[in-house]
Amino acid sequence: MKTLKARVLVFLTLWGVWLVLTAPWSVQEAAAGAVAAFLIAALPFFPSSPLEDLRLSPKALLYVVAYAFVFLKALVLSNLDVAFRVLHPKLPIAPGIVKVKTKLKTPLGRLLLANSITLTPGTITVETRGQDLYVHWIKVADADPVAATEAIVGDFEKYLEVICG
Repeated sequence: MKTLKARVLVFLTLWGVWLVLTAPWSVQEAAAGAVAAFLIAALPFFPSSPLEDLRLSPKALLYVVAYAFVFLKALVLSNLDVAFRVLHPKLPIAPGIVKVKTKLKTPLGRLLLANSITLTPGTITVETRGQDLYVHWIKVADADPVAATEAIVGDFEKYLEVICG
C-alpha cells in the first residue's frame, strides 16, 4: 500500500509540473502529460520510496502550505542577516559547527530539515548521523546543543513532524 501511495504522489507531482509548464492547456497536452507521468510513476525504479513517509491527511497538507511560508520567512530573515554581516565594517562573524538534535523519525523528514537548513544563508548542514545534524553556522550564538537546536531547527521541525514524521 505504501508503494501505491508513493507512486500516486509521483504521478500527481509529475503531471502537475507538466500542466504548469504547458499552460495554456489543451486536452491533448493534458492527456499526453497524464500518460507520461503514469508511465514514469509505474516504472519500478526502486523497491521503496522515500515519499512513502509523506502523510496525506488534510492537516499535513495544511502544514505543507504553512511550512512554505515559515521557510520563506526564514529565508528572507537569514538573507538580511548575512547581508548585514557582509556589509558591516567589522564583519561580525563567529563561524563554527554545532550539533543539532532532531525529533524527526523518518529519513525524509531529516532530509527535508537538512535541506531547509542548508538553503537558508548562514547555515549549512555538513553531516547527519541518525538524529544528529552537524551544522556550520556563520555566527554561533550558542554552542549548547539544546539552544542551537532551538535556534536553527525550532521553526522547521514542528511542521515537518506533521508532514512526514
